[in-house]
Amino acid sequence: MYLSVGLLFLSNIFMTYAWYGHLKSMKDSPLIWVILVSWGIAFFEYLLQVPANRIGSETYSLPQLKIIQEVITMIVFAGFSYFVMKQPLKLDFLWAGFCLIGAVYFVFRS
Repeated sequence: MYLSVGLLFLSNIFMTYAWYGHLKSMKDSPLIWVILVSWGIAFFEYLLQVPANRIGSETYSLPQLKIIQEVITMIVFAGFSYFVMKQPLKLDFLWAGFCLIGAVYFVFRS
């Protein structure tokens, strides 16, 4: 259970950087080069994400696994936005977090 969540956290760090990191570090690079670098980073994300989902599916239902991944994505994205991209944290992150808490409640309430 914890291994799956840990792997999802690590995979989301790679995913977030693959999706958004180039906006800071490769703004002047040719698009094809940015795509290839992002794919390379995403490869490592998949090396972690696929086993995380396989391990997690032994404990969680598919909707539960998806909600866990979405919560992790928002946590990683908020940290990435603030620490890497130097974006201010706004109340919108808090409200989105409350919505995710509601989603977690409804998916796990059985």
